[in-house]
Amino acid sequence: MKTPLLLAAALLAAPLAHAAINVNDTARFLAGLPVGGDSPLAPLTHDPAWKQHSDYFGSAWTKLELRQLSKIRGWTGANLHGRGSNVFYMFSGPDFLYADAFFPGARNYVLCGIEPVGSVPDVTKLALGPALYQVEASLNSVLNYSFFQTKEMRQDFGASQLNGTIPALLVFLARCGKTIENVSPAQPHGVRIDFNGGSLYYFSVDLSNGSVERSGLLSFCARLGRGDSLLKSASYLPPENGFSTIRNFLLDQSDVIVEDDSGIPYHFFDPARWQVRLYGNYMAPIDIFKQFFQPDLADAYARSSPAKLPFGIGYRGWDPAKSALIVAHRK
Repeated sequence: MKTPLLLAAALLAAPLAHAAINVNDTARFLAGLPVGGDSPLAPLTHDPAWKQHSDYFGSAWTKLELRQLSKIRGWTGANLHGRGSNVFYMFSGPDFLYADAFFPGARNYVLCGIEPVGSVPDVTKLALGPALYQVEASLNSVLNYSFFQTKEMRQDFGASQLNGTIPALLVFLARCGKTIENVSPAQPHGVRIDFNGGSLYYFSVDLSNGSVERSGLLSFCARLGRGDSLLKSASYLPPENGFSTIRNFLLDQSDVIVEDDSGIPYHFFDPARWQVRLYGNYMAPIDIFKQFFQPDLADAYARSSPAKLPFGIGYRGWDPAKSALIVAHRK
């Protein structure tokens, strides 16, 4: 892992060396959106590779909006009231899309994964066709299935032309209608992206016990104050004993927790402290995670009449009828 000084140098090198290229234009260009006519990137939007990329993203985004994001925003407006100014989304990778959909208008979004931070690319120096194809390939699973695949992320975000999570974060921010104002290093081992109305932090941190304490991430989050948490497609790590520190931190620091069944197990929500509402249908986890079946959660679903979900979530995110969502409000 890079030292803080080397990370800072890597993050800032592109913006300092190419000051004429606005980082917001870079984000929009990578997202297949038009840039200003006076932007150094404007001529590149006439390249057939960029036009194909723009068509691809326009189509994929329209489908995602109709199938998922617009429905989540509608559901959030009806079901999540009194949201806070901070959002903690652990085990997220660069998935700003769902943080913004479930918790729109937050002041600070804190995302965390093991994928490297990377740097702001100088688009004028890229082999454009392969680079834009790399963007499409790296974001394909989250656009189509609602989650990133961990193994593929390690390969995609370690690629040479567009490295780390910053390019993906820029794409998502641009597509979510944000105007990016600044990109700067953030400790520990992360990046801060300021946009109109808020800040997005991404930290490359191992969240297992011991490592997460040493990283300084928990202290950073505690300084921000209380918040709301999202856990989705978390590889069923929160139930593991080796991740009890981050699990307990979220239980202590959160006022609202929205999660699928890969998050904090149902039995950790003490009824004296939490009001839990269930949505959708709980099914046994997919085969590779079948050992994480929760009999008490299945019983809770059977004893109640959960409202239907209009969208899919988790590892069966393509099918709302097979998706479960747990919402816990602190009493």
